[in-house]
Amino acid sequence: MKKDIHPDYHEVLFRDLASGKTFLTRSTRTSEKTETWEDGKEYPLVEVEISSESHPFYTGKQRIMDSAGRVERFNARFKNFGKTA
Repeated sequence: MKKDIHPDYHEVLFRDLASGKTFLTRSTRTSEKTETWEDGKEYPLVEVEISSESHPFYTGKQRIMDSAGRVERFNARFKNFGKTA
């Protein structure tokens, strides 16, 4: 790798504000806030509004749209479109 062209890749704590869950990972993000992790070391803390801990897709609380009703309404609306008398 070339020197001095890559961002600093270091360990960072991320806290999901929706669920309160905190996890340690590596990132180029930085923060003025710091917090001590379970290993006793202090890491930069980045707060995010949503992560896989609280996102509906990953938690299984995803809303399913009524796609059948929408398709039927579309077909009823455009059933005669393009037909000549």
